[in-house]
Amino acid sequence: MRRLFGPSTRTIWQQLSEEIDAKYVGGWRGAKVQATHGEWTVTLDSYVVPVGKSFMHFTRMRAPYVNPEGFRFTIYRRTIFSGVGTWLGMQDIEIGDGVFDDAFIIKATHEGRVRSLFANPRLRELVAAQPSINLTVKDDEGWFGASFPDGVDELLFAVPGVINDLDRLKQLYELFATTLDQLCAIGSAYERDPHVEL
Repeated sequence: MRRLFGPSTRTIWQQLSEEIDAKYVGGWRGAKVQATHGEWTVTLDSYVVPVGKSFMHFTRMRAPYVNPEGFRFTIYRRTIFSGVGTWLGMQDIEIGDGVFDDAFIIKATHEGRVRSLFANPRLRELVAAQPSINLTVKDDEGWFGASFPDGVDELLFAVPGVINDLDRLKQLYELFATTLDQLCAIGSAYERDPHVEL
């Protein structure tokens, strides 16, 4: 079967754990990979959402961090429907890189900070390398998830499907590490333990 369909998600995620010096955790609630970068813990897992009579799988990566000023942003690929959102009043912040601005929608609570965040060329490369991306900063995980202390937010990536492409997963981990480092560099994150377990 492996020759026909390729390695399993479990095999790929275990290999990812070895390559980025992370911990693979299996169990009845599903598998996850937990890696540390500085004081932060980056968690990769998957979850299922009911859609009508079926279910939709998602892959997500999360990292709680101390967000001193509550700066938030969301970035996703521009589609043919993006113009409708802009027309209805959503603000699309451009960062001054024409190719990047044409490919992505960025919304943020502070225009200058989001420009400083994406001034990092490696961060833009890592975002562009993701064929599907929705990267955002959230206050907490909502009604059914973890609640965070004041001043702690979560960097979150979530896309439909289960990602089992090892190179893409390694780039995704690097995207998180680079984003957290850049948030620190612009004063929008502190490099200290947020004391949140996922």
